[in-house]
Amino acid sequence: MSVTIENNKMTNKGFSLQDALFIGFCATLLVALKGMLRLKLGLTGHSMFLMSFFYLICYGAVGKKGAITVCGLLAGLIAMMLSVGKGGPFILVKFALPAVAMDLCLFVLPTVLALKWRCIILAVVATFAWASKGFIEDLLVGLSIQVALFQLGKSVLFGSGFAILGALLVPPVLGRLRSHDLIDNKER
Repeated sequence: MSVTIENNKMTNKGFSLQDALFIGFCATLLVALKGMLRLKLGLTGHSMFLMSFFYLICYGAVGKKGAITVCGLLAGLIAMMLSVGKGGPFILVKFALPAVAMDLCLFVLPTVLALKWRCIILAVVATFAWASKGFIEDLLVGLSIQVALFQLGKSVLFGSGFAILGALLVPPVLGRLRSHDLIDNKER
């Protein structure tokens, strides 16, 4: 984090303490809720609901590129330390891959779109990244390409539905946080 002082003003080009605390809060709450709920719904992609919700809350509250990736990496590290989920060290990839995809999408996503539409687009992009991890795992296990593609399509379809539901909750929550002056009042 680089800080420069110009004419008694501090210009912070990295994350402020408030930003870092909020990123850590989102990552920790994501892992804690996933660990506490441990829902075995039998529905593909239900984990994308919480993941897209917390990553997009982090994006809306912090408003800096890279915040989602830091949140995803931190959530993956916390999940590895607490042994939440299955997959061992690959749990880091499970949390970080959708976050990195969201941040990369922010470089090409126009900011003239309404927050609701940006959240929906980012949630769908994260779902594709999340489902691609499963596709690669299926191919490594030895499934035929047809079965792996079917699984990919099913994951993208159901995961997108859950991710969009999580994304639609983000604008009202950010509005409430702004109305209580918990985050900056400017629209991101």
